[in-house]
Amino acid sequence: MNKLLSLILIAALSATVASADAKAGQKAYLKTLKAKFNMNGTKFAAEHTVAEWEELFANDAKGFIKEYGERFPASLPVLTNPSMSNQLQDIGDFAKEYGNDSGNVPSCG
Repeated sequence: MNKLLSLILIAALSATVASADAKAGQKAYLKTLKAKFNMNGTKFAAEHTVAEWEELFANDAKGFIKEYGERFPASLPVLTNPSMSNQLQDIGDFAKEYGNDSGNVPSCG
């Protein structure tokens, strides 16, 4: 019984931590990139599938920086700023959580 309860608590805490990164990513996107990309969070997250987002945010988000830096040149200084590294990972968690094939819809329309 104690093992079962421990497993349930671990699973619940893991889910909370995962969604916390997506929430932090949503806030970071809205604060730092929404105006640069000229699209709300819902539209942004729906631009790619979960697998595509995973690929774009692999290797320190190099694919994301390349694609979105080319599409939105004014965002390049923000995207390449070393202080954005952690925020980019959170934004990646947000994008993966709400990718167009995830079935999830963010509340940041």
